[in-house]
Amino acid sequence: FYFIEVNPRIQVEHTVTEEVTGFDIVRSQILIAQGHKLSDEDIGINSQSDIKTTGFALQSRVTTEDPGNKFVPDYGRIAHYRSAAGMGIRLDAGTAFSGAFVHPYYDSLLVKVTARGRRFEEAVRRMDRVLHEFRIRGVKTNIPFLMNVLKHPDFLNGKCTTTFIDKTPELFEFAKRRDRATKILSYIGETIINGNPLVQGRPVATRREPAPVPSFDHLPHRPEGLRDKFLELGAEKFSKWLQSEKRLLITDTTFRDAHQSLHATRFRTYDMVHIAEAYSYLLPQLFSLEMWGGATFDTSMRFLKESPWERLDRMREACPNILFQMLLRASSAVGYANYPDNLVQDFVKESAKSGIDVFRVFDALNWTENMRVAMEAVCAAGAICEAAICYSGDLLNPKRTKYDLKYYINLAKELEKMGAHILAIKDMAGLCKPEAAYRLVDALKQEVDLPIHFHTHDTAGIQAASLLRASSAGVDVVDAAMAPMSGGTSQVNLNTLCESLRHQDRDTELDAARLDEIAEYWRCVREFYLPFESVVLPGTGDLYNHEMPGGQYTNLYEQARALGLADRWPEICHVYAEVNEMFGDIVKVTPTSKAVGDMALFMVANDLTTDDVKNGDRELSFPESVIDLISGAMGQAVGGFPAEVQKRILGDRKPFEGRPGATLPPVNFEEKAKELEKVLGYEPSHREVLSALLYPKVFEDFAKHRKKYSDTSVLPTPVFFFGMNVGEEIAADIEPGKTLFIKYQTVGTPHLDGTRTVFFELNGQPRDVTIEDTSIESAVHKAIQADSSNPSHVGASMPGMVVSVAVQQGDKVSKGQKLLVLEAMKMQTTINAEREGTVGQLLVSAGTQVSTGDLMLTVE
Repeated sequence: FYFIEVNPRIQVEHTVTEEVTGFDIVRSQILIAQGHKLSDEDIGINSQSDIKTTGFALQSRVTTEDPGNKFVPDYGRIAHYRSAAGMGIRLDAGTAFSGAFVHPYYDSLLVKVTARGRRFEEAVRRMDRVLHEFRIRGVKTNIPFLMNVLKHPDFLNGKCTTTFIDKTPELFEFAKRRDRATKILSYIGETIINGNPLVQGRPVATRREPAPVPSFDHLPHRPEGLRDKFLELGAEKFSKWLQSEKRLLITDTTFRDAHQSLHATRFRTYDMVHIAEAYSYLLPQLFSLEMWGGATFDTSMRFLKESPWERLDRMREACPNILFQMLLRASSAVGYANYPDNLVQDFVKESAKSGIDVFRVFDALNWTENMRVAMEAVCAAGAICEAAICYSGDLLNPKRTKYDLKYYINLAKELEKMGAHILAIKDMAGLCKPEAAYRLVDALKQEVDLPIHFHTHDTAGIQAASLLRASSAGVDVVDAAMAPMSGGTSQVNLNTLCESLRHQDRDTELDAARLDEIAEYWRCVREFYLPFESVVLPGTGDLYNHEMPGGQYTNLYEQARALGLADRWPEICHVYAEVNEMFGDIVKVTPTSKAVGDMALFMVANDLTTDDVKNGDRELSFPESVIDLISGAMGQAVGGFPAEVQKRILGDRKPFEGRPGATLPPVNFEEKAKELEKVLGYEPSHREVLSALLYPKVFEDFAKHRKKYSDTSVLPTPVFFFGMNVGEEIAADIEPGKTLFIKYQTVGTPHLDGTRTVFFELNGQPRDVTIEDTSIESAVHKAIQADSSNPSHVGASMPGMVVSVAVQQGDKVSKGQKLLVLEAMKMQTTINAEREGTVGQLLVSAGTQVSTGDLMLTVE
């Protein structure tokens, strides 16, 4: 028989003997001590032949010891305890139950587990199963170590000796336990107690019930969509097929640009995935879903605590037959600055591999040289390269000759030569008037042999007319948004646009009833996002003066309101137009539009005029975005920037010459992966490396959230933003086939340390989490946490009591010198100095209770 004990040592255990012999050794010993003989009936051993073994048995002692930290004892409250059982399993329980407190003064044993079987391998399998089924939360245990021992070949072959553990380091290589349920409960509890800072001070959404998903038949084979056509033909042939298509094709922007324009890009993956499959079955005739890129990449991580890559994966799985489209900012990828060429190329490759079919590539200044790297990367990835012309100015105004018809035609021809499969007209401000749309599309159709895709914003309220005029000129695809997410700074109403073409040559062939069913879903979903509803700003004729992009219009107003300038909004719009002229009448789209907006706010807040900027002698600290723009870090503007403005803003700083990305050193992905591994504590995926390169701080904060709370994107939107109501029950799918059923019970009164206990039912079992209430001042002194990156900090390596302190403040110590002694569960640990220095702070004394990571002293 075998016995595993994690102190560690190998020894005989009476309970194992009982399992294989049927004799209770302890009881027999007691009876013998009382005068009984072995042959007595109560014992029943007449001779050695009476003792026979049947099968095999082994035992594991489950203790609150951390095998990853030299088996240092752990103590504290057991937040959740779920025992295992089954055929051939015996449990000799100690103090293990949910809510029990493991004290540092007693043995760390929780439970002894004995497994038996007819064969040794069978007993091992049973033990392994049982250990996997245990759920012990709140304290560390030795279970991962025990499982490693059980599967080691030397143990299975009976070759273990007393040096087995010392000579087998792989026993201490543990798979990280995710404990997702506790983390998600902690997030919900935190939101209930302290609120989500994303919605604090904003209107509260009252809708809690899920949005209704239209019913549809789950056919064995989905209807064929245009993605199927693209995969069959490839990008080049698909482009030619597109030109031959008679109907007007529609891109639905609801999944990205619509909510980016109306709700600051706050829509969550949860709500997108729930409707994606319905699109797949009900609207396969759509050209594409514009659902990624632009601001969604950083916003999903920064605010929604979601992985943009996982959004793409989950959407692609739910909707495999419709083209997915993204917005790519050329050499800025999905960021706000130029990146090294190899980073842009790798990002495009990974995006195409992950399911993006159509890349709408644009440059914020229509500088084609800045688009080349991205366009070539898209073509190399086998995806559809949709090169965009950003529309600016007024094609119908004979006095504005900078952006005339000739300018756009020349630009289109250049993009065609660069390998574009589709040509996009990107009217980000909704400036392209109906007649201008007709003339532009008509001219491009004659001059360029590419399909035309028209994108606009309905800020002025007349862009449906522009789409219809473009349709009559032969445009191939147009952008629109589902009715509840359309209008204003978003796109034109998709539902009514389709109806306006019904029974005509350009009929979209999209089913009106199905469109309206899906529109009803989005109407209900929009109610979840009440906190982010933007102020409805009238699209007055002044739009054609300031030319502000739809995606910026409401965002800039919110910025102005935050600065106390909301009442000066008309003035800000006027100054925005003046700044544009001062900068040389540039194309305005992210990130150039942000620079113009930042400058306008800067000037209004400081009561500056354009003359003050150009000719004043006052020293001004211009916004960084303005410096980036005027220095050429965002690219080169048509005709360049005015020299006097450039000199005034840059001072002695030299502007960029040529393409910024060409001068940036290539990214070393392997080095970044190693650097990131130290931060994350595990080997990062290539996607994580890309995210960290594009948005270092944003990704770091996102990773911290995931580590602390797990994947909160699985929570229903009302719960993510506002927590749960008492008695409310939800289901959260943490992986296929694994669902958490969570019911919120109540919250406890505050504890002395400023925490509260939040009570739940998890899968029918009582669970609770302890949350610090930030509105309450703690009556208990809280220890300072040691900073592991600070070499002068000496932190507690285990929870316990300080037995003795061997140094005083100001003492000089040498490396390896004894500093103090900790004790927990009959085990003492000496803390030695890791460096030479002088004792600075001394925060503990003999008798002080410490937790793991508490700062005890510093060695300066």
